[in-house]
Amino acid sequence: MKESVEKMGMFSHLGDDVKSGIVVFLVALPLCLGISLASGAPFFSGIISGIIGGVVIGFLSSSKLSVSGPAAGLAALVLSAITNIGDFRLFLCAVLLAGIIQIGMSFARLGGLANYFPSSVIKGMLTSIGILIIAKQIPHALGYDKDEKGHLSELLPYGDIHEMFSPLQHVDMGVFMICVISIAIMLLWERPFFKQKFKFVPGALVAVIVAILISEGLKAIQSPFAIEQDHLVTLKAAGSASEFLSFFTFPDFSGFLNSQVIVTGIMIAVIATLETLLSIEAVDNIDPERNVTNTNRELLAQGIGNAVSGLIGGLPITSVIVRSSANINAGGKTKLSAIFHGLLLLICVIAIPSLLNRIPLSALAAILLLTGYKLCKLDVFKQMISNGKYQSIPFFVTVIVILAIDLFGIVHHLKGEGLLIGVVAGLITAFIAILHGNLKNSYFFHRENHTDGDIIRIHLAEEVSFLNKASIRETLDHIPANAKVVIDASDTHYIDFDVLELIKEFRDIKAPLKQIVCKTENFKEVYKIDNSYNVSSGH
Repeated sequence: MKESVEKMGMFSHLGDDVKSGIVVFLVALPLCLGISLASGAPFFSGIISGIIGGVVIGFLSSSKLSVSGPAAGLAALVLSAITNIGDFRLFLCAVLLAGIIQIGMSFARLGGLANYFPSSVIKGMLTSIGILIIAKQIPHALGYDKDEKGHLSELLPYGDIHEMFSPLQHVDMGVFMICVISIAIMLLWERPFFKQKFKFVPGALVAVIVAILISEGLKAIQSPFAIEQDHLVTLKAAGSASEFLSFFTFPDFSGFLNSQVIVTGIMIAVIATLETLLSIEAVDNIDPERNVTNTNRELLAQGIGNAVSGLIGGLPITSVIVRSSANINAGGKTKLSAIFHGLLLLICVIAIPSLLNRIPLSALAAILLLTGYKLCKLDVFKQMISNGKYQSIPFFVTVIVILAIDLFGIVHHLKGEGLLIGVVAGLITAFIAILHGNLKNSYFFHRENHTDGDIIRIHLAEEVSFLNKASIRETLDHIPANAKVVIDASDTHYIDFDVLELIKEFRDIKAPLKQIVCKTENFKEVYKIDNSYNVSSGH
């Protein structure tokens, strides 16, 4: 009965969802192609994963507004995995395995996994991914991509100073010009005037359209700067339904006996799960109706989506905040908007592959360069330093280890495994910091039995680390409506940044929605939490 009501609800805002589905499609199309480029995978693979993320995961997910697809955050890992494994069909086994692992995690009810990873390590991982994306796209941006996977070593080979700069003589000025113009357009589109006037037209799409027009114009006048075919997107065009079906790639199941494939599958599952759970949390926070997504069901949907993607030649999939926020801003109301955007991607790849094949790779590189920059911009480093040593040290350890292995190849035989090793190094650093603190102060969290109308006093201990985030979140989420809550920090010497954010979110957003009167007491000035009642309670 519940499912039938939910399905009927999907069509209750048909007009809004169709409109937002079109907007999300326009955002997703260049991203699907760009992430394929960054991953060193066939362009068709990115489109496949976009279709599955929209239609399959969109239908199965309990989130009304989240939109899934190929993720830039996994591009560096996928590129290294495809390169190291050496066979795309074997790599697809890793994607299939990742999906199976996520399904298992769903049944094991591990939807709260992200609560046990400190934000410092996760931000370190995402920052490193941003730097890796930028490094891998520079060759495509300059038109010196002898290797289609775009290795920075092509531009900066080891040798003397003259050898280092010799490749710059081969930069394709037409390709570079399109990249610069594309970046300028996207930056211009983020200015307030364009954001307001053309808010439903994505800057990335405008950049791609302008890039196509410039490329075709240079070709028409036979300019020496005309873009050659090997610097354009290459998608197969089908003449019949059977030919279209032949474009799908199926996994080589012998990969399940390959240790490198198995390790890659586990890494994809863990990183994709973290990205999805973080994205889902962000989407729930900006959802106008404050819907709460069932994270275990989301893991099941993502697992099935990744399994299907691996079976037919797609890339790994996660919930993606860029597509999801575009969906919300465009007025999406139900899961139908995500499903509709997936169907539009399918129609696009069937109907207009020849148009897609006119897109310059440097325009896609421009999209990825800005995507990478947003992940690793200077503000992230400043914020982590300002959050104190318990945040900054694990962050920098994670970044340094990942880049040392995957960008600079300091340990050559480990290249491609930097993300996993870097995250583990960051976690170990965070745990050491906690253990150091716990040698001085024990931790306890007192949770009282309570019923409606009782005054609930939550007394924080001397040391409150990110490991306590899950139990604190569970307690706060289960406080009944109309209760009175006092969160007392009189004895604390240290409260983790993640926990502080959790308490502020509860007091200022979640508590008022449940008519809960929440008071914070004895929080030190450094915590930046006012010792007061939540504003909307009227006290």
